[in-house]
Amino acid sequence: MTLSMTGFARLEQPVPGGTLSVELKSVNHRYLELNFRMPDTLKASETAIRDLLKKRLSRGKVDVSVRLTTDDSADAQLQVDTALLSQVQHALKQVADAVPNAQPVNALELLKWPGVMAVAALDIEQIAGTLLTLTDQATQQLIAHRQREGEELAHTIETRLVAMAEIVAEVQKDLPDILVAQRNLLNDKIAALDVELDPQRLAQEVALLAQKADVAEELDRLNLHIEEVRHILKSKGAVGRKLDFLMQEFNREANTLSSKAIVIQTTRSAVDLKVLIEQMREQIQNIE
Repeated sequence: MTLSMTGFARLEQPVPGGTLSVELKSVNHRYLELNFRMPDTLKASETAIRDLLKKRLSRGKVDVSVRLTTDDSADAQLQVDTALLSQVQHALKQVADAVPNAQPVNALELLKWPGVMAVAALDIEQIAGTLLTLTDQATQQLIAHRQREGEELAHTIETRLVAMAEIVAEVQKDLPDILVAQRNLLNDKIAALDVELDPQRLAQEVALLAQKADVAEELDRLNLHIEEVRHILKSKGAVGRKLDFLMQEFNREANTLSSKAIVIQTTRSAVDLKVLIEQMREQIQNIE
């Protein structure tokens, strides 16, 4: 199954005291490169997340963004620092003893004293466990996205392969007539010279020139490469580098076809092949 290196996934989940979100963005890259942006309180989970992604992905530049938003709503759990509250009450009693006419302090004013009441501390250990689970789910979502895009890439490449096969078939069909015409042209030119030549040597030279113009082997190899690309596209795992290598082989055969061309139709076919090869190569840059 062909996988693209481009993908996106984002999930979020409520946690005690806030909301946790994980975002994964992936683009094409020669190797697997992981970049992290996450709160310092969750930095300890980076190694586990890195190991998880390395097991699931082979190539691509992946940006991992983790956000922990604290809950400031009325539903947030509040805690009273009873020790600090006792100290404040003791201090107020001393003030009351020293200043008998001092205005008494009510309970609400006590709670407003800095540090007496605060939002309950986040359970980082529990959130870290949730983070791993959420990252695993986001990774599955990312892979599904890459699979969908990979299928589109494979379809695009297949259309180019069909076009290439048609061009190769057309050249193969015309090749015998082209070679016969080339031999006749050479014989006519030699006959026009009106000189005495060794018939056996002449036949050898004509055969040699015809052999140099024969591109049957190049056409056969192009057909083999077309079938190999189709086979690789159906394979599992990272296939991008294999496909990139085959694009180089395609170009080699197309260049040879162009250099051996003795009629304009073959030259045009070679140019059309190179255009299709370049289009495939651009798509393959995004395949894992």
